[in-house]
Amino acid sequence: MLHDATILFQIAGIGIIVAMIHSILKQMGKEEIAHVATLVGFIIVLFIVLNRLADLFQQIKSVFLYQG
Repeated sequence: MLHDATILFQIAGIGIIVAMIHSILKQMGKEEIAHVATLVGFIIVLFIVLNRLADLFQQIKSVFLYQG
């Protein structure tokens, strides 16, 4: 349970940092770089979520293929 909460805090932290970087770059007039930073943040979060989904499917597979 605690591990699940840390994943949520990691994703929220990445979102906050990316939003701050995006705002700063947009105010500096570098909107293209701001969009790239947002895209990089999205890809990082996507990899985190995909890894968690892969773990979930592995656990589901081990439950249904239990030969006990």
